[in-house]
Amino acid sequence: MLGRKSFKVNGADCGAEALLLGVTTSIGGFLFGYDTGQISGLLLFTDFRNRFAQNDDPDGGPRQWVPIIQSTLVSLMSIGCLIGALMGAYTADWFGRRKSIVCGVAAFVVGNIIQIAANNSWVHMTMARFVAGLGLGIVSVGVPMFQSESAPKEIRGGVVGSYQLMITIGILVSNIINYGIRNIQETSASWRVVIGLSIAFSLPLAIGIMLVPESPRWLAMRDDWEGARMSMARLRGLKNDPNNPLIERDLNEMMEIIERERREGQGTWVECFSPNAKSPKTLYRTLLGTGIQFAQQWSGINVFFYYGSTIFEAAGIEDPIQTQLIMGAVNTATTFYGLYVVEKYGRRWPLILGALWQASWLLVFGSVGTAINPETSRTSGVVMIVAACMYIASFAGTWGPMAWVVTGETFPLRTRAKQASLATAANWLGNFMIGLLTPLITAGISYSIGFIFVATNLTAALGVYFFLYESRMLSLEHVDLMYSDPTTKAWSSTKWTPPGYITRKERDESFFKEVAKKGTQHAEKKSVSEAST
Repeated sequence: MLGRKSFKVNGADCGAEALLLGVTTSIGGFLFGYDTGQISGLLLFTDFRNRFAQNDDPDGGPRQWVPIIQSTLVSLMSIGCLIGALMGAYTADWFGRRKSIVCGVAAFVVGNIIQIAANNSWVHMTMARFVAGLGLGIVSVGVPMFQSESAPKEIRGGVVGSYQLMITIGILVSNIINYGIRNIQETSASWRVVIGLSIAFSLPLAIGIMLVPESPRWLAMRDDWEGARMSMARLRGLKNDPNNPLIERDLNEMMEIIERERREGQGTWVECFSPNAKSPKTLYRTLLGTGIQFAQQWSGINVFFYYGSTIFEAAGIEDPIQTQLIMGAVNTATTFYGLYVVEKYGRRWPLILGALWQASWLLVFGSVGTAINPETSRTSGVVMIVAACMYIASFAGTWGPMAWVVTGETFPLRTRAKQASLATAANWLGNFMIGLLTPLITAGISYSIGFIFVATNLTAALGVYFFLYESRMLSLEHVDLMYSDPTTKAWSSTKWTPPGYITRKERDESFFKEVAKKGTQHAEKKSVSEAST
């Protein structure tokens, strides 16, 4: 058909603009990852330490960090991200998903400019990271929400999961840059270049986001049904055929859900925590989303990415920045596998098995580091690096991408923006706690910190089994219906099918013809009513 630019995924049409949307918005994840990876190396750079650390080295080396100031410098950005995530609930609803992301990028750029201007004050650097965090928090809410609302359901898991893929690529790129720049670490150009590059990396997101269509669900919430139709058509590669039956089907499903939720009114912050909210299981889903995101951080991943270089330097590893680079490469490579897993095997079992695998290797990490001093045993240090890499491989293939997929899929439209911001804020709260507490905990119990994360991973596995519903191959509207079904439990949710479907892939065509007929009649009746008015 003329003007048709689409490709087949899971047997359904997806437009080239859907691919562009996935690529562009995932840069938001890259920014998150780049900052996470860069700080680990910067903490070791000679000029950075001499400017912002506190204690002179008695042996004449670079200044040494006071643990509480080091942890504050690292972690306060996460508090900015937490506040920005809560702000993102408003900006995403007020300005639209695209413009909200652009606002976040602007704040991120300002924060990084202030960081580059820092000279000798750790307070200056810390507050600049806080400002950059505000922008990153807004982006971290807007991107998964925009992706989940806009991407066709056949590729939604992969598109939203690509956010985590880009986080890992961001970490890897920052590790590569740190590794290359470590030879000039005695000059301020080292850390200023690393920070300045994040500004350059953010600009394609701000520009590219305005080239893709706005979220059809946000447009529908504003009664712009024609805009929603065209957005869907562009994302399906059917720009010149907006009345295609495929578009009609998706639009009618959306119309039915939105009309129902409008009769119930606009959701509030209080409703997100109300056991008697109008949308079914609202409090349940708020706790589930925030719990999944908090557990992602407390699986222990950022212990390695924030402080990996410091930990392995203390363990006697000759080149800790090189070790960090190896872990970053493992993280990126195995995330590609995670994007396959999320579409092939769903969400529940990969998360459960991933948490168990992570607990196993953290147990090895903690046991070896505690039993055999890695400073005096090269073998012990090597085993700990292998354990860290095996842990990271599991995280990258499961909890890394899937926590963001779950956040994008779980919430009802009525309160989605607010609940998504709460879940993302929980991620940043966990991130902040890891950044703040790790230097203090390791100063007290050293490598036994691994045992703490064994417990948190086992708890996460149990939580997923008992509370998370399987949403693979379901539209967001159907996910809402599944959570609304009182007869369906989390552990049996894989068998749930939408009304009018034989399986999650196969539709009952007679049912959908009837739905389409009702949708057409509703639209005609509305047009007549508006004309008479």
